Amino acid sequence: MTEMANRIEAVPTNIITGFLGVGKTSAILHLLKSKPDNERWAVLVNEFGEIGVDGSLFQGQHSEDGNVFIREVPGGCMCCAAGLPMQIALNQLLARAKPDRLLIEPTGLGHPIEVLEVLTAEYYFNVLSIEKIITLVDARNLADPRYTEHATFNQQIAIADVVVGNKQDLYQSQDRVQLEHYAKSKSQSEVQVIFTEQGRLSLTALEGSTDASVGSDHHHHHSQGAEQDSLVNAPLPESGYLKAVNQGEGFHSIGWRFDSRKIFNRQALFLFLSGVVAERVKAVFITESGIFGYNLTPDALTEIELDDCFESRIDIIASEICEQWEAQLLDCL
Repeated sequence: MTEMANRIEAVPTNIITGFLGVGKTSAILHLLKSKPDNERWAVLVNEFGEIGVDGSLFQGQHSEDGNVFIREVPGGCMCCAAGLPMQIALNQLLARAKPDRLLIEPTGLGHPIEVLEVLTAEYYFNVLSIEKIITLVDARNLADPRYTEHATFNQQIAIADVVVGNKQDLYQSQDRVQLEHYAKSKSQSEVQVIFTEQGRLSLTALEGSTDASVGSDHHHHHSQGAEQDSLVNAPLPESGYLKAVNQGEGFHSIGWRFDSRKIFNRQALFLFLSGVVAERVKAVFITESGIFGYNLTPDALTEIELDDCFESRIDIIASEICEQWEAQLLDCL
């Protein structure tokens, strides 16, 4: 780290947070499209699921040849275990990318205050320059106590410099006003509230120092274990696939990795995913028609074509896990 610090100083760094399915990944992908061609950007993405899909989704649309560097930390909130998973991944990413800007996307069930504590520790004092903390919110969720009574949802708003009311094209007339009032009641007095759709943020939203204060006595635990990295990178068994599960913050995740030689039927896959009842599904699949990324929220299922992926992967986050999902997924081969 000392040698790296001698070469890397004051990297502009943004935390982009928000609850499950609010559009964080879409927002980052949009920002990457706006990245100046001569700049090197790094993205550290954290996933609640053990399998790790976001890295493949990003890399399927952006490559290191385009000066975009991706590293993911799956298996729960990356700041757990004294931030060790996060520090290891971040140090490796910084050393490889030597970026002009760093974007950090905690899991939708993660705790941004603890992430900020890691980033502002003495270890990174001269390496990182923390700029605006962006929190995406779907204003329609303010009518649902599952969100407004969830500590993580409120912490994400409380730490924000900019609250982004995403998916505004789906709002009713009162939703914007309710979000403005809610954000100012939970957040800092100077919080900025803006509205957008499909995560279309401008680069100017990232600029400027954060006003967020560090300090939290809330310590938390997920079922994240030391085996998480092995699940993401371990050789697959003879069956050609493996399953991994996780739970915490009132949600369960289940995911699978499939050998690249297993080819899926695109139409059957879309029908399967359309029938899944979950808070969130992210996936990349190798099909007979090409490679596709999938994103399921309560609003819609979207499919995008990707340039490449190493293997097929899927993570499902839900209140309850359906025992039939694995059989239904295998039927799509």
